[in-house]
Amino acid sequence: MARRTLAGIAALAAASAVMTPTVAEASPPGSKDVTAVLFEWNFASVARECTTTLGPAGYGYVQVSPPAEHIQGSQWWTSYQPVSYRIAGRLGDRAAFKSMVDTCHAAGVKVVADTVINHMSAGSGTGTGGSSYSKYNYPGLYSSYDFDNCTSQITNYGDRWNVQNCELVGLADLDTGEDYVRGAIAGYMNDLLSLGVDGFRIDAAKHIPAADLANIKSRLTNPSAYWKQEVIHGAGEAVQPTEYTGTGDVQEFRYAYDLKRVFTNENLAYLKNYGEGWGYLNSGSAGVFVDNHDTERNGSTLSYKDNATYTLANVFMLAWPYGAPDINSGYEFTDHDAGPPNGGRVDACWQSGWKCQHNWPEIKSMVGFRNATRGQAVTNWWDNGGDAIAFGRGNKGFVAINHESGSLTRTYQTSLPAGTYCDVQSNKQVTVDGSGRLTATLGSNTALAVYAGKSGC
Repeated sequence: MARRTLAGIAALAAASAVMTPTVAEASPPGSKDVTAVLFEWNFASVARECTTTLGPAGYGYVQVSPPAEHIQGSQWWTSYQPVSYRIAGRLGDRAAFKSMVDTCHAAGVKVVADTVINHMSAGSGTGTGGSSYSKYNYPGLYSSYDFDNCTSQITNYGDRWNVQNCELVGLADLDTGEDYVRGAIAGYMNDLLSLGVDGFRIDAAKHIPAADLANIKSRLTNPSAYWKQEVIHGAGEAVQPTEYTGTGDVQEFRYAYDLKRVFTNENLAYLKNYGEGWGYLNSGSAGVFVDNHDTERNGSTLSYKDNATYTLANVFMLAWPYGAPDINSGYEFTDHDAGPPNGGRVDACWQSGWKCQHNWPEIKSMVGFRNATRGQAVTNWWDNGGDAIAFGRGNKGFVAINHESGSLTRTYQTSLPAGTYCDVQSNKQVTVDGSGRLTATLGSNTALAVYAGKSGC
């Protein structure tokens, strides 16, 4: 047990005493399960986007970058090196964070905070909120007693102890088996809950034993808060994603890796049983994505740089009933380390390098499709054996994707009631006849999507 000052223990106790439970759901929830991940957007910009775009489009959640005070520097990864649990990072202070949460809630959008609890920083200096720190010493929060004894970098992913007790890229690894550390982490998360946060993305969860995370979650004022864990699958590795499904959703990296391979080198026809049929996590436990801030930089998945292929992959993900989807929304980069334009301030989409993928018309329109077809099975699958596919979602929706090099004209059999529908991909009306047939021409690298309740364009 680490030594503590009485003042420090009293401060933690006082913080716990003022926490009030908030209501959140245990997994992405209800009728709206799509999360817009506004990577490195400042809190004021997130608030505005909830009102103008996310709420009206039907996004259920917005995920914000880590709010805790962190090391100084312009690089994006400084956000992932906390030096205290004060809300005092580059993206805004406590008041801005609270205002953002309230504004997003008013727009019908729940808030997920990217939460860095596996480690603290490397190096020493003064944080973004003025706190002095050195590696293994964060005054008023942690001292050397609170870190794992292995002070070298992780070298062997086949060795569970090495993965969960040594240092990820040289960052001070917290001893999450220690009661004080668990309490301090829970105190931080309870503070975020007291500000209205609805859930957490647990960064680097693979490097924290599942039992430690379960203990920390049990200490929350709202233990059913949404909980999404970053556990990257590695064949033959000691730590596997399935270990973490007991505490919440787990990000299914294989989904994103395989989408890149299928969309770039194989046939979309192979996607007929995508998800559990490919050996992935159960759908109800899987967080899925086409890319995230790490994978768009390391090239393991598609990214905005793949243009129409990237768009179609997002259309497929939102149309297909597997997992809970994240839409990555970041900024252009040539330098992989480059931080956000304007320090995270977004004056307008598609300016100053902000890509705003969540607001691309082809992607944004599919959020409404997903909400309208929730709970409906795949029906009327069709493929040409190559890169053209189509499928329905019960009698609620129908999607066709043409990833071939030329246009495609055909009549599709759907399960939709007869009527006129708006193709939300082209913003043009299409007709379904009394036998459920729909005739359409799709250009190369375009899609069609119609759903019940959306007739006018």
